[in-house]
Amino acid sequence: MDLAFTPEEQSFREEVRTWVQANLPKDIAHKVHHALRLTRSDMQGWAKILGKKGWLAFGWPKEFGGPGWTAVQKHLFEEECALAGAPRIVPFGPVMVAPVIMAFGNAEQQKRFLPGIASGEVWWSQGYSEPGSGSDLASVKTRAERVGNKYIVNGQKTWTTLGQYGDWMFNLVRTSTEGKPQTGISFLLLDMKSPGVTVRPIKLLDGECEVNEVFFDNVEVPAENLVGEENKGWTYAKHLLSHERTNIADVNRSKRELERLKRIAKREGVWDEQRFRDQIALLEVDIVALEMLVLRVLSAEKSGKNSLDIAGLLKIKGSEIQQRYSELMMLAAGPFALPFIEEAMQAGWQGDFPGGEVANAPLASTYFNLRKTTIYGGSNEVQRNIVAQTVLG
Repeated sequence: MDLAFTPEEQSFREEVRTWVQANLPKDIAHKVHHALRLTRSDMQGWAKILGKKGWLAFGWPKEFGGPGWTAVQKHLFEEECALAGAPRIVPFGPVMVAPVIMAFGNAEQQKRFLPGIASGEVWWSQGYSEPGSGSDLASVKTRAERVGNKYIVNGQKTWTTLGQYGDWMFNLVRTSTEGKPQTGISFLLLDMKSPGVTVRPIKLLDGECEVNEVFFDNVEVPAENLVGEENKGWTYAKHLLSHERTNIADVNRSKRELERLKRIAKREGVWDEQRFRDQIALLEVDIVALEMLVLRVLSAEKSGKNSLDIAGLLKIKGSEIQQRYSELMMLAAGPFALPFIEEAMQAGWQGDFPGGEVANAPLASTYFNLRKTTIYGGSNEVQRNIVAQTVLG
């Protein structure tokens, strides 16, 4: 196992770094480095910049319009974007539904949907979780009834991340109640502008409406928007979830946020406290270990070996690391981490330090927000069971 990057890979890293530094808007990078609120135009603007370069579809093979990068090149691209302060690519289109359409969609669906995803023009949302159907995803109740050449969809989804911006949604719907719950699920592509779709934002503690409830009242979906076969959607959902769990691990963002934690600790005067430094050191060791695990998987892929099915393990460790760095940031700032009054921040109440450093951007709200990471994408408790069964045997 060789974890060192080749000269060609190092050259590729330099190419990506140079391009990102030249094309990433400085105001967006400033927001990302200091955890300030990103608007839709920030997120989609960066996606369109990447789309013009052909890099929004960075994980796609050439036959579908992607750059055809190796697993190592994809890792280096994500790392350089994270360190530069680029927003995370909203994953629902390019990282999650696109691989499903490539693997299980027909040629017409691929021709119709993939270009809009690759360009960043079309915003996709995920219709998985429902009230009472989160970790137990096989229990979804949203119903799709086939009537002629269309499906009639009724039901509700919840925790739909950034669903208020969605143009399209990939949706798990129940098309049969016979047999095991998993066997009666289908995978539909649904236009969120359709009559009968209602999106209701859920306001979080920090005042942000990051997640939503989505209601379907006799929504008509053309049968041609069914991906693959009816009642086989569970297979496609599992394919998608493996991409989501690896994406949640996000070791590159953790490396960037580790450096931010160190800056906050120094600024707040706790850097010299040995016990606090110990916690930062332990966190750094775990981040390096997670990166080594990622590189181990990449090394196996590069050598043509079958890597362990460890998407769940990456998700477990990555999500716990995110919770730890957000907690340490909040502890470093103490009471000054608590305020999050949007009007006050816009008025400069928290102020800037020399050099543009933002004083105590909403650390407590980040802490509360990242409580979700061990739940979404399959709760860590469930993931540990899966790892025990599939990896440990």
